[in-house]
Amino acid sequence: MSYDLIDLRLFIAIAEERNLTRGAARVHLAPSSASHRLRQLEGALSAALFERQARGLALTRAGEALLRNARQVFARIEQMHADLSPYAAGIRGHVSLWANTHATHSFLPDDLADFLKQHPQVSVSLEERTSTEIALAVASGEVEVGVLADAGSGAGIALTPYRRDRLVLIVPGGHALAARTRLSFAEVLDHAFVMLHAGSAIHTFTMNAAAALGRHLDVRIQVRSFEAVCRMVGAGVGIGLVPRSAVSGAGLSEPPVVVEMEEAWAQRDLQICVRKGAELSGFAAALVEKLRQSGLDAQPLGAGA
Repeated sequence: MSYDLIDLRLFIAIAEERNLTRGAARVHLAPSSASHRLRQLEGALSAALFERQARGLALTRAGEALLRNARQVFARIEQMHADLSPYAAGIRGHVSLWANTHATHSFLPDDLADFLKQHPQVSVSLEERTSTEIALAVASGEVEVGVLADAGSGAGIALTPYRRDRLVLIVPGGHALAARTRLSFAEVLDHAFVMLHAGSAIHTFTMNAAAALGRHLDVRIQVRSFEAVCRMVGAGVGIGLVPRSAVSGAGLSEPPVVVEMEEAWAQRDLQICVRKGAELSGFAAALVEKLRQSGLDAQPLGAGA
Protein backbone atom coordinates (compact mmCIF):
# COMPACT_ATOMS: atom_id res chain seq x y z
CA MET A 1 0.00 0.00 0.00
CA SER A 2 1.45 3.35 -1.07
CA TYR A 3 0.48 6.22 1.24
CA ASP A 4 2.17 8.27 3.95
CA LEU A 5 1.47 10.30 7.09
CA ILE A 6 0.57 13.37 5.02
CA ASP A 7 -2.19 11.34 3.35
CA LEU A 8 -3.50 10.21 6.74
CA ARG A 9 -3.41 13.75 8.15
CA LEU A 10 -5.29 14.98 5.08
CA PHE A 11 -7.87 12.22 5.40
CA ILE A 12 -8.49 13.04 9.09
CA ALA A 13 -8.85 16.75 8.29
CA ILE A 14 -11.35 16.09 5.48
CA ALA A 15 -13.31 13.66 7.69
CA GLU A 16 -13.52 16.18 10.54
CA GLU A 17 -14.37 19.12 8.28
CA ARG A 18 -16.73 17.04 6.07
CA ASN A 19 -15.33 19.13 3.23
CA LEU A 20 -12.33 18.57 0.95
CA THR A 21 -11.42 22.24 0.50
CA ARG A 22 -11.47 23.04 4.23
CA GLY A 23 -9.64 19.80 5.03
CA ALA A 24 -6.95 20.64 2.48
CA ALA A 25 -6.52 24.10 3.99
CA ARG A 26 -5.96 22.59 7.45
CA VAL A 27 -2.94 20.65 6.22
CA HIS A 28 -1.76 23.45 3.90
CA LEU A 29 -2.48 21.72 0.60
CA ALA A 30 -4.17 23.06 -2.52
CA PRO A 31 -7.60 21.48 -3.18
CA SER A 32 -6.37 19.94 -6.42
CA SER A 33 -3.39 18.33 -4.68
CA ALA A 34 -5.64 17.13 -1.84
CA SER A 35 -8.10 15.62 -4.31
CA HIS A 36 -5.26 13.80 -6.09
CA ARG A 37 -3.89 12.45 -2.80
CA LEU A 38 -7.34 11.29 -1.70
CA ARG A 39 -7.87 9.39 -4.96
CA GLN A 40 -4.47 7.74 -4.57
CA LEU A 41 -5.28 6.78 -0.97
CA GLU A 42 -8.59 5.23 -1.97
CA GLY A 43 -6.82 3.40 -4.78
CA ALA A 44 -4.16 2.06 -2.41
CA LEU A 45 -6.86 0.81 -0.03
CA SER A 46 -9.16 -0.39 -2.85
CA ALA A 47 -12.07 1.22 -1.02
CA ALA A 48 -14.10 4.43 -1.22
CA LEU A 49 -13.63 6.50 1.93
CA PHE A 50 -16.29 9.21 1.40
CA GLU A 51 -19.66 9.59 -0.20
CA ARG A 52 -21.06 12.96 -1.25
CA GLN A 53 -24.17 14.23 0.52
CA ALA A 54 -26.12 17.46 0.42
CA ARG A 55 -24.34 18.75 3.52
CA GLY A 56 -20.87 17.67 2.45
CA LEU A 57 -18.79 14.51 2.56
CA ALA A 58 -19.77 11.56 4.74
CA LEU A 59 -17.57 8.65 5.72
CA THR A 60 -18.23 5.21 4.32
CA ARG A 61 -17.81 2.15 6.56
CA ALA A 62 -14.25 1.84 5.25
CA GLY A 63 -13.70 5.52 6.00
CA GLU A 64 -14.93 5.11 9.57
CA ALA A 65 -12.50 2.22 10.09
CA LEU A 66 -9.61 4.21 8.63
CA LEU A 67 -10.42 7.27 10.74
CA ARG A 68 -10.42 5.24 13.93
CA ASN A 69 -7.09 3.62 13.10
CA ALA A 70 -5.47 6.78 11.74
CA ARG A 71 -6.23 8.60 14.98
CA GLN A 72 -4.62 5.74 16.91
CA VAL A 73 -1.55 5.97 14.67
CA PHE A 74 -1.07 9.66 15.47
CA ALA A 75 -1.76 9.09 19.16
CA ARG A 76 1.03 6.49 19.20
CA ILE A 77 3.34 8.88 17.35
CA GLU A 78 2.66 11.60 19.94
CA GLN A 79 3.39 9.11 22.71
CA MET A 80 6.64 8.15 20.98
CA HIS A 81 7.65 11.83 20.84
CA ALA A 82 6.80 12.22 24.55
CA ASP A 83 8.88 9.14 25.42
CA LEU A 84 11.87 10.36 23.41
CA SER A 85 11.74 14.05 24.34
CA PRO A 86 13.66 13.61 27.63
CA TYR A 87 16.62 12.24 25.67
CA ALA A 88 16.50 15.18 23.28
CA ALA A 89 16.54 17.47 26.32
CA GLY A 90 19.80 15.91 27.47
CA ILE A 91 18.57 13.21 29.87
CA ARG A 92 20.95 10.30 29.45
CA GLY A 93 19.42 7.68 31.70
CA HIS A 94 16.10 6.12 32.59
CA VAL A 95 15.00 3.78 35.38
CA SER A 96 11.70 1.86 35.51
CA LEU A 97 10.39 1.40 39.05
CA TRP A 98 7.32 -0.53 40.13
CA ALA A 99 6.05 -0.14 43.70
CA ASN A 100 3.03 -1.10 45.76
CA THR A 101 0.46 1.43 46.97
CA HIS A 102 2.06 1.81 50.38
CA ALA A 103 5.48 2.80 49.04
CA THR A 104 4.07 4.90 46.20
CA HIS A 105 1.95 7.08 48.50
CA SER A 106 4.04 7.14 51.67
CA PHE A 107 7.80 7.11 51.14
CA LEU A 108 8.80 7.20 47.49
CA PRO A 109 7.68 10.77 46.64
CA ASP A 110 10.29 12.33 48.95
CA ASP A 111 12.99 9.77 48.23
CA LEU A 112 12.57 10.01 44.46
CA ALA A 113 12.54 13.81 44.62
CA ASP A 114 15.91 13.71 46.40
CA PHE A 115 17.29 11.18 43.92
CA LEU A 116 16.22 13.22 40.88
CA LYS A 117 17.73 16.40 42.35
CA GLN A 118 21.02 14.53 42.79
CA HIS A 119 20.82 13.04 39.26
CA PRO A 120 19.33 15.67 36.90
CA GLN A 121 20.34 13.57 33.87
CA VAL A 122 18.01 10.71 34.90
CA SER A 123 14.28 10.15 34.41
CA VAL A 124 12.22 7.65 36.43
CA SER A 125 8.93 6.02 35.47
CA LEU A 126 6.97 4.89 38.53
CA GLU A 127 4.06 2.46 38.24
CA GLU A 128 1.84 1.27 41.09
CA ARG A 129 1.42 -2.52 41.09
CA THR A 130 0.72 -5.33 43.55
CA SER A 131 3.65 -6.98 45.30
CA THR A 132 3.12 -10.22 43.35
CA GLU A 133 3.15 -8.36 40.01
CA ILE A 134 6.31 -6.51 41.03
CA ALA A 135 8.16 -9.69 42.01
CA LEU A 136 7.26 -11.40 38.73
CA ALA A 137 8.18 -8.37 36.60
CA VAL A 138 11.56 -7.95 38.28
CA ALA A 139 12.33 -11.67 38.08
CA SER A 140 11.55 -11.66 34.33
CA GLY A 141 13.64 -8.55 33.68
CA GLU A 142 10.64 -6.43 32.66
CA VAL A 143 11.66 -3.77 35.22
CA GLU A 144 14.97 -3.27 37.00
CA VAL A 145 13.80 -2.13 40.44
CA GLY A 146 10.71 -2.77 42.56
CA VAL A 147 9.50 -1.88 46.03
CA LEU A 148 7.11 -4.36 47.62
CA ALA A 149 5.71 -5.45 50.96
CA ASP A 150 6.39 -9.17 50.53
CA ALA A 151 8.43 -11.34 48.23
CA GLY A 152 5.50 -12.68 46.19
CA SER A 153 6.76 -15.90 44.63
CA GLY A 154 10.30 -15.12 45.87
CA ALA A 155 11.86 -16.89 42.88
CA GLY A 156 14.57 -15.08 40.97
CA ILE A 157 14.66 -11.91 43.08
CA ALA A 158 16.93 -10.42 45.73
CA LEU A 159 15.50 -8.25 48.51
CA THR A 160 16.98 -5.38 50.51
CA PRO A 161 15.18 -3.75 53.49
CA TYR A 162 13.70 -0.33 52.70
CA ARG A 163 11.19 0.90 55.32
CA ARG A 164 9.36 -0.61 58.28
CA ASP A 165 5.68 0.11 58.67
CA ARG A 166 2.45 -1.53 59.78
CA LEU A 167 -1.15 -1.56 58.62
CA VAL A 168 -3.50 -0.27 61.30
CA LEU A 169 -7.24 0.15 61.56
CA ILE A 170 -8.45 3.75 61.82
CA VAL A 171 -11.91 4.56 63.17
CA PRO A 172 -13.76 7.80 63.95
CA GLY A 173 -13.71 9.12 67.50
CA GLY A 174 -16.73 7.76 69.34
CA HIS A 175 -17.02 4.74 67.04
CA ALA A 176 -17.96 1.40 68.63
CA LEU A 177 -14.45 0.08 67.88
CA ALA A 178 -12.59 3.15 69.16
CA ALA A 179 -12.29 1.76 72.70
CA ARG A 180 -10.46 -1.35 71.51
CA THR A 181 -6.67 -1.52 71.45
CA ARG A 182 -6.34 -4.57 69.18
CA LEU A 183 -8.70 -6.25 66.73
CA SER A 184 -8.71 -9.11 64.28
CA PHE A 185 -9.65 -8.39 60.68
CA ALA A 186 -12.68 -10.68 60.97
CA GLU A 187 -14.10 -8.47 63.75
CA VAL A 188 -14.30 -5.36 61.56
CA LEU A 189 -15.86 -6.79 58.41
CA ASP A 190 -19.42 -5.82 59.40
CA HIS A 191 -18.51 -2.12 59.31
CA ALA A 192 -18.50 0.25 56.33
CA PHE A 193 -15.03 0.96 54.91
CA VAL A 194 -13.34 3.97 53.36
CA MET A 195 -10.93 2.55 50.74
CA LEU A 196 -8.38 3.61 48.20
CA HIS A 197 -9.64 3.40 44.63
CA ALA A 198 -10.24 0.06 42.92
CA GLY A 199 -7.12 -1.05 41.09
CA SER A 200 -4.75 0.21 43.77
CA ALA A 201 -2.52 -2.48 45.23
CA ILE A 202 -3.81 -2.04 48.78
CA HIS A 203 -7.44 -2.22 47.56
CA THR A 204 -6.68 -5.56 45.92
CA PHE A 205 -4.82 -6.79 49.01
CA THR A 206 -7.66 -5.86 51.40
CA MET A 207 -10.35 -7.37 49.18
CA ASN A 208 -8.36 -10.60 48.94
CA ALA A 209 -7.90 -10.69 52.73
CA ALA A 210 -11.69 -10.44 53.16
CA ALA A 211 -12.30 -13.07 50.48
CA ALA A 212 -9.94 -15.44 52.29
CA LEU A 213 -12.37 -15.25 55.22
CA GLY A 214 -15.33 -15.85 52.92
CA ARG A 215 -16.53 -12.27 53.32
CA HIS A 216 -17.02 -9.14 51.23
CA LEU A 217 -16.14 -5.62 52.32
CA ASP A 218 -18.85 -2.98 52.60
CA VAL A 219 -17.06 -0.18 50.75
CA ARG A 220 -18.87 3.09 51.36
CA ILE A 221 -16.52 5.33 49.38
CA GLN A 222 -13.29 5.03 47.42
CA VAL A 223 -10.74 7.86 47.35
CA ARG A 224 -7.37 8.58 45.74
CA SER A 225 -4.93 8.90 48.65
CA PHE A 226 -4.23 7.72 52.19
CA GLU A 227 -4.70 11.29 53.39
CA ALA A 228 -8.21 11.30 51.93
CA VAL A 229 -8.94 7.98 53.66
CA CYS A 230 -7.83 9.47 56.99
CA ARG A 231 -9.92 12.60 56.47
CA MET A 232 -13.03 10.62 55.54
CA VAL A 233 -12.62 8.33 58.55
CA GLY A 234 -11.97 11.30 60.87
CA ALA A 235 -15.19 12.86 59.59
CA GLY A 236 -17.15 9.72 60.50
CA VAL A 237 -17.77 8.26 57.03
CA GLY A 238 -16.48 4.79 57.90
CA ILE A 239 -13.40 2.88 59.03
CA GLY A 240 -10.16 2.34 57.10
CA LEU A 241 -7.05 0.21 56.86
CA VAL A 242 -3.91 2.27 56.21
CA PRO A 243 -0.17 2.25 57.01
CA ARG A 244 0.68 3.80 60.36
CA SER A 245 2.97 6.28 58.58
CA ALA A 246 -0.02 7.63 56.62
CA VAL A 247 -1.80 8.54 59.86
CA SER A 248 1.20 10.11 61.56
CA GLY A 249 1.99 12.22 58.50
CA ALA A 250 -1.51 13.39 57.63
CA GLY A 251 -1.68 16.47 59.95
CA LEU A 252 -5.46 16.18 60.38
CA SER A 253 -7.70 18.51 62.36
CA GLU A 254 -9.92 15.52 63.20
CA PRO A 255 -7.47 12.61 63.50
CA PRO A 256 -8.99 9.13 63.57
CA VAL A 257 -8.42 6.66 66.38
CA VAL A 258 -5.73 4.07 65.61
CA VAL A 259 -6.37 0.43 66.53
CA GLU A 260 -3.76 -2.32 66.12
CA MET A 261 -4.49 -5.32 63.88
CA GLU A 262 -3.66 -8.80 65.17
CA GLU A 263 -2.89 -10.38 61.79
CA ALA A 264 0.70 -11.18 60.91
CA TRP A 265 0.15 -9.60 57.49
CA ALA A 266 -0.43 -6.22 59.17
CA GLN A 267 3.34 -5.84 59.49
CA ARG A 268 4.18 -4.36 56.08
CA ASP A 269 7.94 -4.06 55.94
CA LEU A 270 8.82 -2.65 52.54
CA GLN A 271 11.71 -4.12 50.60
CA ILE A 272 13.69 -3.14 47.53
CA CYS A 273 13.51 -5.85 44.89
CA VAL A 274 16.00 -6.53 42.07
CA ARG A 275 16.62 -9.50 39.82
CA LYS A 276 18.83 -12.09 41.46
CA GLY A 277 22.28 -12.17 39.92
CA ALA A 278 21.55 -9.33 37.47
CA GLU A 279 23.94 -6.45 36.93
CA LEU A 280 21.97 -3.23 37.29
CA SER A 281 22.51 -0.22 35.06
CA GLY A 282 24.46 2.55 36.75
CA PHE A 283 21.44 4.73 37.42
CA ALA A 284 19.32 1.80 38.66
CA ALA A 285 22.11 0.84 41.07
CA ALA A 286 22.29 4.47 42.26
CA LEU A 287 18.53 4.48 42.87
CA VAL A 288 18.69 1.24 44.85
CA GLU A 289 21.48 2.67 46.99
CA LYS A 290 19.52 5.88 47.56
CA LEU A 291 16.43 3.97 48.69
CA ARG A 292 18.50 1.66 50.89
CA GLN A 293 20.24 4.59 52.58
CA SER A 294 16.94 6.44 53.06
CA GLY A 295 15.61 3.41 54.88
CA LEU A 296 18.65 3.28 57.14
CA ASP A 297 18.35 6.99 57.94
CA ALA A 298 14.63 6.88 58.64
CA GLN A 299 13.07 6.20 62.04
CA PRO A 300 11.60 2.69 61.74
CA LEU A 301 7.89 2.22 62.22
CA GLY A 302 7.34 -1.27 63.58
CA ALA A 303 4.73 -3.06 65.55
CA GLY A 304 5.53 -1.18 68.71
CA ALA A 305 5.91 2.28 67.15
